[in-house]
Amino acid sequence: MKDNKVLLELARKTISAVSSVDAEFVETAPIGIVDFEKWEWTQGVGLFALWQYYKLSGDVSVRKKIQKWYSDRLREGLPEKNVNTMCPLLTMLFLYEETGGEEFLPVLHEWAEYAMHSLPRTCEGGIQHSCTGSPNPGQIWDDTLYMTVLFLAKYGVLFGRDDCLEESVYQFFVHIKYLTHRRSGLWYHGWSFGRGDHFAGALWARGNSWITAGIPAFFEIARPQRAARRFIAEAYVRQAESLRSLQDASGLWHTLLDDPSSYLESSASANFAYGFLKGIRMGLLPAPFAASAEKAVQALISCIGPDGIVQNCSYGTGMGSTLQAYREIPVCPMPYGQTLTALALMEYIKFSQTAPV
Repeated sequence: MKDNKVLLELARKTISAVSSVDAEFVETAPIGIVDFEKWEWTQGVGLFALWQYYKLSGDVSVRKKIQKWYSDRLREGLPEKNVNTMCPLLTMLFLYEETGGEEFLPVLHEWAEYAMHSLPRTCEGGIQHSCTGSPNPGQIWDDTLYMTVLFLAKYGVLFGRDDCLEESVYQFFVHIKYLTHRRSGLWYHGWSFGRGDHFAGALWARGNSWITAGIPAFFEIARPQRAARRFIAEAYVRQAESLRSLQDASGLWHTLLDDPSSYLESSASANFAYGFLKGIRMGLLPAPFAASAEKAVQALISCIGPDGIVQNCSYGTGMGSTLQAYREIPVCPMPYGQTLTALALMEYIKFSQTAPV
């Protein structure tokens, strides 16, 4: 494995290349998920990685870049509120916490109230995975916990809103209840209360990876206690155990986790590496998971081209009605492929700084 200075430079390189990513086909997402100057979930994921890079490197110019991004988007006007467009607000909370920038408060308060009281719910109060152009009535997706619930938890902590914290815990409960594949502990992409099924029954890699990365982040933010912590942690550990058994010899994971004929995919693999390493560092996973994570990081490094562009990343993926639909998702460089790879590299640096010699 490369030394930490080299890894940090590699993380910087992949993040810097975000603006160079260009889809080789016409985008199908209503709001662009390639252009980093849009406001959507992909940019939200990217901002979180930029923030982590700033905190690890101490490079204040990166914080200024994040501040400019928000200033530009607020000046342009924000898109409709939904699960996916909530994602950029998580990093806004961290930025507000550090800078006290009051220009962010109206947006943060307005969108948090929307998430608590107006964002559509399914049966049993699960957050309906509504996104731009697709309300998805009666559906819960595994993506929701990362895109919206982390924001709700951080908002609750920052502004002393116990109701937001309680809601964030409840959303983990209801998603675990309906999305867990009971035999393996892996997660289905989604559940439809109307249909009464898991659509194609896909154990989709990136969907699972939002959980592997999201639960340690949630614990770091919300610090759930007693039974809540135990219940969510057990779901995370059981999923991680199955993921470790399904890792390809290359170090990556297949886009359908239980289908070796489906292609190997880098963005999910980056989240798995990040989630394993963070979980070990936080005491949620035992040390032997480090070997799997290190193997994944090494594979991710081999996916990074000389220009910093990360290969083997799949395009944005809605709910598939067949397993073949997941096998046919285009593979192309994407902003989240860049930034999730950077997150994995940075988490490996943190892990190596805290691991016993």
